[in-house]
Amino acid sequence: MNHEISELFMYGGLDQDSILFRLGEVFEEIENDDYNRSKVIRDIKYQLKRLLVLGTDYGFDHNLWHDYIAFFLMMNENPFSLVCEKSEIHEGTVTRIVQEDLSRIRKIFCYDFSAVEEELGIDCFSLISDYQAVKKNRKIYNWNVSKKVQALAERLEKARDDREFYVAVTDFYRDYGVGSFGLNKAFRVEEELSGGIRFTAINNMDVVTLDDLVGYELQKKKLMDNTEAFVSGNRANNVLLFGDSGTGKSTSIKAITNQYYDRGLRMVEIYKHQFKHLSRIISTIKNRNYKFIIYMDDLSFEENEIEYKYLKAVIEGGAETRPDNILIYATSNRRHLIKETWNDKEDHTNQDDIHHSDTVEEKLSLVHRFGITIGFTKPSPREFNEIVVTLARRNGLDMDEKTLKDEARKWEMTHGGISGRTAQQFIDYMMSR
Repeated sequence: MNHEISELFMYGGLDQDSILFRLGEVFEEIENDDYNRSKVIRDIKYQLKRLLVLGTDYGFDHNLWHDYIAFFLMMNENPFSLVCEKSEIHEGTVTRIVQEDLSRIRKIFCYDFSAVEEELGIDCFSLISDYQAVKKNRKIYNWNVSKKVQALAERLEKARDDREFYVAVTDFYRDYGVGSFGLNKAFRVEEELSGGIRFTAINNMDVVTLDDLVGYELQKKKLMDNTEAFVSGNRANNVLLFGDSGTGKSTSIKAITNQYYDRGLRMVEIYKHQFKHLSRIISTIKNRNYKFIIYMDDLSFEENEIEYKYLKAVIEGGAETRPDNILIYATSNRRHLIKETWNDKEDHTNQDDIHHSDTVEEKLSLVHRFGITIGFTKPSPREFNEIVVTLARRNGLDMDEKTLKDEARKWEMTHGGISGRTAQQFIDYMMSR
């Protein structure tokens, strides 16, 4: 096995702490006449324990080794796989190199561990080749990834030769992509101690659709039309969803991400204190073959905050044009994002800023850089009742409609007032009873 690993070219340069690299080293050690049997067994079991942890996290099943190699291929971002993602690939020098690599990986995928088990007197490889995952009463947040891993592993198992193995891998890259961006819908940005950034998958995002949001049909259509144009490769606008809290602004964006994920839409959530990294975030994702929504939730700025200037430069006005595969969707409770006071109305009422109205205009110009603004207002009492009744019926809550409305009215008076969120919280409370 280690010989095949060391011969890899495009898929080579493995992380030296990876399971595959470590097992390759252990198998090489077995070839020495004076190897330490106890140490080798201990090292093998440690790596297989890591494989079990990975399998548990992602819900692998049946043949863990096959799932692991499929996962390795799916996550390996190299010049070939990045070109392949979501697009057709043409034959050439690089493809010949990759075909040789995948021929070696197929040998690793089909590796017969029986000789090693006989040599060491162990059976742990046999156990992981017929693994039964403990799924009962366990929620797997990476279920979306798990299904893809097992589907690819099963297709690789059916490959009759190296060519079919190669086609299975390249088909996967074309259909789903590669790496974390290919497998996940949404990401958050985390800052590293070195000052860099990394993208971390959000694997427990709400599985909501626009139909789950009762009402707001015009708002939903406006958002969906813009997103449809974006994922179809047509011109689209940045979007600001503003209005009262609990009216479905954030839910709408999550629903859009769920709806268009299969067509290559991804979401990157960032916070206000991370705006200084916007240029770096964009440079990382602009060359990937996906459509990205940079999502900013509850966006607003106090009078002394200047982070909005980073955002203005990125949206429009900077030297670098915003890439075609990136849009910014933001939600805010404020129509103009910036806190406004009565002193903002006239220059002469503000003693510290001679041309204060110019300063205010600079702040308000940020909202004008969103091509589309969509308002979400609080529902009327009648609309609130409709939301409550609809949610109750969806959840199978068997309750007289008049009693339901009366109880909902009592609930909203002491739980934040009329909104879609309050209606959902009321239904959750009633279901718990």
